[in-house]
Amino acid sequence: MSTGPNPDPVEDWAESGIAALTGFLDGPPLIPPGRAATRARELSAFVATATSGAVRLDGARLLSERAAFTGHRRSGAVSAGGSCRLLPTADGWAAVSCARPDDPLLLGALVSAEIDDDPWPAVGRWLHEHTGADLAERAELLGVAAGPVAVPVAVPPVPAAPRSVEGLLVVDFSALWAGPLCAHLLGRAGARVVKVETPWRPDGARRGNSEFYRLLHAGHESVALDPDVPAERSALRDLVAAADIVIEASRPRALAGFGLDADTFAAGGTTWISITAHGRDSARVGFGDDVAASAGLVAHDRGTPVFVGDAIADPLTGLTAAALAMSEPSGHLWDLSMSAVVAATLDHTDHLVPQSYRSEGCWWVDTAAGAVAIAEPALRAPSGSAPESGQDTDTVLSELGIRR
Repeated sequence: MSTGPNPDPVEDWAESGIAALTGFLDGPPLIPPGRAATRARELSAFVATATSGAVRLDGARLLSERAAFTGHRRSGAVSAGGSCRLLPTADGWAAVSCARPDDPLLLGALVSAEIDDDPWPAVGRWLHEHTGADLAERAELLGVAAGPVAVPVAVPPVPAAPRSVEGLLVVDFSALWAGPLCAHLLGRAGARVVKVETPWRPDGARRGNSEFYRLLHAGHESVALDPDVPAERSALRDLVAAADIVIEASRPRALAGFGLDADTFAAGGTTWISITAHGRDSARVGFGDDVAASAGLVAHDRGTPVFVGDAIADPLTGLTAAALAMSEPSGHLWDLSMSAVVAATLDHTDHLVPQSYRSEGCWWVDTAAGAVAIAEPALRAPSGSAPESGQDTDTVLSELGIRR
């Protein structure tokens, strides 16, 4: 592991498991550009400091651990999970996701054509005749997770002085990976984590790999409330009012529609972690793969951009969110853009990226400290069980003195 004041990004990438997930399956693993793996290690070191050493994890390894559960492998211009693709546009390249049940219909609207179960031929033809700006405009209008490979100018917030979160109440509205990773780290740091879902829209990750879901949610409590029911909407507001930390990973209008205003709660002393694809002022949606690629984090092989890792924007943002939640001041609204988090790890200058090579049955890369083996993704064994959706609703509300 690279240490000291000048860590080696190549060594950090090689040890992270991300390089093994980058490139074409029939080719060598690729060292990505930038220093995201190094940044992940800086963030996990911050968490260790904030917890007085109680939570010591290798942030670089966290970037790839989902693939250790799912068995995802590098697939070049198709994301490791298979739901996102890098495709040429009239003036460059773009990342387009098709991950949700409604996405084929939305992609049909995007390209103004009827499409079947395989949307990619029609999407590819449309992109070939349109610019990245055309795609960005229509994708935002339709709620499609897509965007041109570009360079955002936003800068993410930076953690301040570390603080303990032991004993604090965390209300977690997030889903999938970024927000739940933040909640997982806060739980390991001694916070009480209450996951909140609606009865009609549970976390989509519940349908994914069950062991990975258990890793991120074991030891947490689950509350299910329907904000369309007046009594339950009131209970939801009381639950948020009791929280020390709130995690949300949706466009701001979602919770605002339930009468939950982030600025008001932050002014009252709540630390509010707002995770969005492109910032609270943007209506664009996105997932880990398309966000990372549209922020400029792609590698290149055979003249083609390829995905870096597996939805890398998610764990990198989750680590950043945890560090922000564990930093001063309390009573603050952290506007955390996933694309800005990724873009901040890139300097967009041309550097010679070392090539990996095969020796003694594995892949290696030369670093400043010598040859380093390119690691495969590694999992952490889950401990404990994850709650079923809503199983703790009555208990949590009763203990907090909340009526519904």
